[in-house]
Amino acid sequence: MTSGQDRRVPVALTIAGSDPSGGAGIQADLKTFTALGVYGASVIVALTAQNTTGVTGVHAVPPEFTTQQIDAVATDLRIAAVKTGMLGDKATVDAVAEAIKRHSLSPVVVDPVMVATSGDVLLDPGAIEAVRLRLIPLAALITPNLHEAAKLLDEPVAQSLAAMEEQGRRLLALGCRAVLIKGGHSTSEDATDVLITSSSAVRLSEKRIATVNTHGTGCTLSAAITAYLVHGQPVEAAVQNAKTFLTKALQSGAKLSVGAGAGPVDHLTSIGLKR
Repeated sequence: MTSGQDRRVPVALTIAGSDPSGGAGIQADLKTFTALGVYGASVIVALTAQNTTGVTGVHAVPPEFTTQQIDAVATDLRIAAVKTGMLGDKATVDAVAEAIKRHSLSPVVVDPVMVATSGDVLLDPGAIEAVRLRLIPLAALITPNLHEAAKLLDEPVAQSLAAMEEQGRRLLALGCRAVLIKGGHSTSEDATDVLITSSSAVRLSEKRIATVNTHGTGCTLSAAITAYLVHGQPVEAAVQNAKTFLTKALQSGAKLSVGAGAGPVDHLTSIGLKR
């Protein structure tokens, strides 16, 4: 029995790989959703053996079971937004795209994860075309970094903000509604991303944080954007607020000592846990 005081909880779904060290992937997404007041549901498409120093193994979930997981969640929970991360191979990309269409899930934030922070490859080369043709057209926003944008377009990595804008427009032509090219891997003093829509190109900058603890930054940013979309924010506001959230997580994470390599950002800094 329900009461008049019951309230509907906003739900975001992440479809991605698992990181047993807790800094990236499904674990980073769920922490971020929680920190931003969103109920997180998850579909795991791959198990990884990884830590802060790198990835030593990937065990893919069969695509049919990925579909079964999505079906189970989508037929029971009222999903307000979806975020995709590491998908691994073409069969999984196809399965995820088909399930998103079948259940009319939206908005969709696609983080086209190809390489981990450690440099380990997380997407088969043969799956890139499936991301282009099957997944990107379903997206309200895609969030490639400089190298992922170049791979999706089969072009050299952009060396300037103007080149980032041009690549963003070409990615927009693949069918998504907005593109955020992340400049975090550049060497500039500020971390500047470029948000491209059909009507504008906006440069969004935050001060670069001097830290080696950057494990899971891409996952965290796209998960934060997804959470803000769940709360009804328009894309530009969601992106700007997510960048602010990530900057605070990087600042706090710089003081954490987790693992021997590139440690994680502090996903939960905003909810004031004691350190």
